[in-house]
Amino acid sequence: MGNISKSIVFAFKEIVQWHTMKYILLSGMVVTALWLGLGYVMWDGIVTFSAKIIEMVPFSLVRSNGAWMLSTFLWFQLVLITFALTYAFWGNLILRKISKEKYTAFSLLILAASGVFWAVVWYFKGHYIYEQFIKLLTWLPFETVEKGIAFLIGFYFIYNAIVVTMLFVTSMVSEAIVEDIEIREFGEDDIVRDNTFKTVKYTLRDSAIFIVVSLIATPLLFVPVLNIFIQVALWIWLTKDTISYDALVLTHQKVTPTLKSLYRGGIWMITLVTVLFNFIPVLNIFGPFFGLTAMFHYVKNSQKEA
Repeated sequence: MGNISKSIVFAFKEIVQWHTMKYILLSGMVVTALWLGLGYVMWDGIVTFSAKIIEMVPFSLVRSNGAWMLSTFLWFQLVLITFALTYAFWGNLILRKISKEKYTAFSLLILAASGVFWAVVWYFKGHYIYEQFIKLLTWLPFETVEKGIAFLIGFYFIYNAIVVTMLFVTSMVSEAIVEDIEIREFGEDDIVRDNTFKTVKYTLRDSAIFIVVSLIATPLLFVPVLNIFIQVALWIWLTKDTISYDALVLTHQKVTPTLKSLYRGGIWMITLVTVLFNFIPVLNIFGPFFGLTAMFHYVKNSQKEA
């Protein structure tokens, strides 16, 4: 656990350093601009496709779950914003008072406390918030409600496209990202430099699977609880499979299931923290770089301690 915590703390510090930040900002701006541009050009087609899915769902379900989706999204944002603001104002104090070994556990505790706080608010006021969204959707004509939900699904498609593309870009530049870390932190070792093609091929395969499953699962976005579970599960699977392979292929000549099992605990913990970035627009572009940096650092440290 201590090694995992050190790697997570290291990655948080690393993504705000210029040598890493330049890759994040450049790729993030290009990828976001690309998909916003494509979204603008193809928007009518995206909304039409979304509307066809909505037509298969009863209006009462569309209205009810549309309100539920908006209410849940608001809750998620408040939880993560509270967590982010806590570290923005008290981060330096926390780093001075909490050891690196306890940093991950403490961070998860803060996140859980944020979730519990807003869960209590939703317990007492959630029905009121839900009713306000219901009223908003009820005030609108059915065609507008349908179109409004179709717009939400359209943004969902574009946002997922940005997430997937950022993971792919991170894989492509993974060697350049970790090279500086390898020199500073593990000067006596060398990263494996002949597996770049394997990394891109593996990431393309995972991205294709993610896209197909996401499209098939789109109607399930209207099923409460299940929709969030499916989206989070897909993000976790794609992120875990991609960044763990990227890190291992830079430190081992051959990546096998047995090799992955040796680092299972760290892979899961780092993946869960990485996926949290996806819930906050703009910060989502930092997620893949954070995950790759933390995973590489974790694997290299584990090798040294073995």
